[in-house]
Amino acid sequence: MRHKRIHSSLFVTNREQLIKELKPNSLALFNSNDTMPTNADGTMAFRQNNDLFYLTGVDQENSILVLCPDFPDKKYREVLFVQETNEHIATWEGHKLTKEEATELTGIKTVLWMSEFNSRFRHMMTMGGVEHVYLNTNEHYRAVVKVETRDARFIDWCQKNYPLHKYERVAPIMSKLRSIKLKIEIELLQEACDITEQAFRRVLKFVKPGVKEYEIEAEYAHEFLKNGSRGFAYTPIIASGANSCVLHYIENDKICKDGDILLLDVAAEYANYNADLTRSIPVNGKYSKRQKEVYNAVLRVQRAAMKMLRPGVVYFDYHKEIQKIMEKELLDLKLISKKDIKDQTEDKPAFQKYFMHGTSHMLGLDVHDVGNMHGKIKPGQVWTIEPGIYIKEEGLGIRIENNVVIGKNKNFDLMKNIPIETEEIEELMNT
Repeated sequence: MRHKRIHSSLFVTNREQLIKELKPNSLALFNSNDTMPTNADGTMAFRQNNDLFYLTGVDQENSILVLCPDFPDKKYREVLFVQETNEHIATWEGHKLTKEEATELTGIKTVLWMSEFNSRFRHMMTMGGVEHVYLNTNEHYRAVVKVETRDARFIDWCQKNYPLHKYERVAPIMSKLRSIKLKIEIELLQEACDITEQAFRRVLKFVKPGVKEYEIEAEYAHEFLKNGSRGFAYTPIIASGANSCVLHYIENDKICKDGDILLLDVAAEYANYNADLTRSIPVNGKYSKRQKEVYNAVLRVQRAAMKMLRPGVVYFDYHKEIQKIMEKELLDLKLISKKDIKDQTEDKPAFQKYFMHGTSHMLGLDVHDVGNMHGKIKPGQVWTIEPGIYIKEEGLGIRIENNVVIGKNKNFDLMKNIPIETEEIEELMNT
């Protein structure tokens, strides 16, 4: 295990909170993700289903959690099924969880092998008074599901074998629960941000004209892995020059040139929790007058957003207010005119030419984490704040992004120690 052990109390608490949301006489089931193939006999690196991880801490394939809180035999109200290992698996793939280790990790006392699943599940479905069956799907509003998932296959199997039960969606409940972070989760997110900070400071010393974008990517990877991260929280964006105006530029194969800005949207994961940092730095270590003007305009917008993103606010109302602030900055930068504003339409506002994405998104086990974007913002949620200005005609893109915990009295910036002022960035690049 690369990261420090997470105390089982987190997962026990998460399961208790879920059970409170279920109807009487319910069963809820969560599958691990599939191990996805590449070509020939290759596979992608395994990435656990975040709902299963949230409820158990199990980061191993071929696992199932079943919760049946009203089952007559208390022993089977929480059951974790894991893959039984053998000498062949141990030789080729390494150690897998024992039943004792799984109990210590999750706080679940009843751990069974996957080979026992069908018979035990049938007993729970038919002998436990189960009426409602909660099954999981990916209902993230930005999800594009092109490959049949393990959850989808299980839904088909379950409805075929148990057609008269009442099926329920667990995704809305998980979305609500996961959007509010507990103290342990905030600590894990802080660790991801701290590792990201170390890597960013390393990169500030490394960047200079002639360096290739992928060489910078390698510097990040080295620092992330050295500090217990499994690597990038998302595909890194290392965009120099005109590439800084491409929102999801991921080729990272160009040479960084003297006078260019370098947009770095790169962050680490830690224990499956994700940071999300963006900074825009000068390749030669010195912002031009124009680069500094645009940078400071974005920074002012970000600081205004940090004050506005508070409990009780609805995200889309907040985003509209940020757009108004951005409109003024674009006017001052002479990127848009009062005539542009007068002639704009609701579908095509003037600011959108230079600021075309959302100001914020929720953050956690998913980089674009689950949660109700139309609901009121609540204490304990973690949001990014990431305004940007992208001037294609100048080959100049600036985005600044921090991660913020929403507090009752004030917000807490998980990235408050990461250099953000132009003067500090220049000083670190030149010493």
